[in-house]
Amino acid sequence: MPIIIKSRHEIEMMRRCGYIGHHILRKMAKAVRPGITTAELNQIARIELQKAGAIGLSKNYPTYKPNEGYPAETCISVNEEIVHGIPGPRRLKEGDVVTLDIAPAVDGYCADTAITVPVGTISPENEKLLRITKEALDLALSLIKPGKLWSEIARLIQHKVESNGFNVVREFVGHGVGKRMHEDPKVPNFMTAEQLRSDFKLRPGMTLAVEPMVVSGDREVEQLEDNWTIVTADRSFAAHFEHTVAVTENGCDVLTDGRAPWGI
Repeated sequence: MPIIIKSRHEIEMMRRCGYIGHHILRKMAKAVRPGITTAELNQIARIELQKAGAIGLSKNYPTYKPNEGYPAETCISVNEEIVHGIPGPRRLKEGDVVTLDIAPAVDGYCADTAITVPVGTISPENEKLLRITKEALDLALSLIKPGKLWSEIARLIQHKVESNGFNVVREFVGHGVGKRMHEDPKVPNFMTAEQLRSDFKLRPGMTLAVEPMVVSGDREVEQLEDNWTIVTADRSFAAHFEHTVAVTENGCDVLTDGRAPWGI
């Protein structure tokens, strides 16, 4: 499918969704503490989405099995869980890391954003894991500008991660976003010959979900029996940070940084 170029109005509609997602993630993160369940964190998001007149696009997201869509408004992934962790009775404990991932939609537009936060005091290695993953995202955003090939950015994300002793997950990548949570193009955080065949040049009006997923051990992954949760095969810890951005004439406009929309 062709990459959809957004108008300024459409970008501001997406920023409205990003504003909602940013503030919900911050409210969830503030509630993170030893003893809270991931279901309780999802309930915070459910209430805030209702207040904002938004929906969480993860809810009922289809799978290959009929009538078995994703069961919650957010994805909450703990420790070795990389993405698509299902909120439930699991209680967080001191030393855990937890990824909070939400894709709010309002009036036919959406945004996608995620953060990984510590539960109490975490190990120095996991502090570094979170820091490097966030720095990899920040690096990518700083390099976005019209005319640049995504492969140039992906290589630098990969180098940032691997030079610090971590690994980039390869089975899951970023993506276009806008009227749907998943649009073209695929936005990888690494580069291979296969990825080069689907390389693309950045243009103003592109809207992308950029989301490094980084693991502290081997990069191999597994899917749990719930058919959703993706974990590291060696059960090493993972981190995941994500922003929805628009490519502008001058560079990168982050739509999920908490700034309110204008001109809608």
